[in-house]
Amino acid sequence: MHVRIDNIGFEYPRLPVLNNISFDVPRGDFLSIIGPNGSGKSTLLRLMARILLPGHGRILLEDRPLSSYSRKDLARLVGYVPQETHWLFPFTVMEVVLMGRSPYIGRLGFESREDIDLCRDIMKRTDIEGLAGKPITAISGGERQRVLIARALAQQPSLLLLDEPNAHLDLSHQAGIFEILADYRREHRVTVVWVSHDLNLAALFSDRVLVLAQALETGSHIAAIGTPAEVLTGETIKRVFDASVSVDRHPETGRPRIFLDPVFSNSRNQ
Repeated sequence: MHVRIDNIGFEYPRLPVLNNISFDVPRGDFLSIIGPNGSGKSTLLRLMARILLPGHGRILLEDRPLSSYSRKDLARLVGYVPQETHWLFPFTVMEVVLMGRSPYIGRLGFESREDIDLCRDIMKRTDIEGLAGKPITAISGGERQRVLIARALAQQPSLLLLDEPNAHLDLSHQAGIFEILADYRREHRVTVVWVSHDLNLAALFSDRVLVLAQALETGSHIAAIGTPAEVLTGETIKRVFDASVSVDRHPETGRPRIFLDPVFSNSRNQ
């Protein structure tokens, strides 16, 4: 799915967040959104999911305004994985993943055998098959994160939005989740947009990286957008994050690798 962000702005009362943001995400692209804390990364993702509405500008999916889609159609097209979800009821993991099939089931209908088989396959791929009967309230934060990713994949979306999907995940599951996302994107030509604080993961998996620079008076703007090699440079990172880093290339992938400068690190610890 092709996504176009056209000059959008957003602010909370007396607090500008985003200012004149414009960019395109081609169908099948894997875009990372990075930036300092408070730069509006999560807000931008919520605008793309129509959880929030822009103050001005527009968002288009396949050249059609996001506002023109019904909620049901949007739920079939866009999967959204938030940072945190609080559960009041102890739904089982299987029930939560099956919630991803809701847009395809009638109001009084029930899940079909195909729905259940699809969800079981996705649960196996996300390594939560063994949790199927456990309450969502009784599993770890990392396990819940994988459940939410599985629920989003069960929607079979054309656009997948993920807000720090690696939060709470150990190294093994971080790598596994991103391999799953990469495979799923190739198989289904899904467009993936994710927010991250991990610059090295962004460098490793992204086709392109968008950097938001914070501006308290006017709202954040796009400081850079391009391939990881174009964007993840020491100069850009220093300018946007106020952090001194060294950047080299991974010996196997040739992708950028970012290391915090020891001198910078030591000065902050004194």
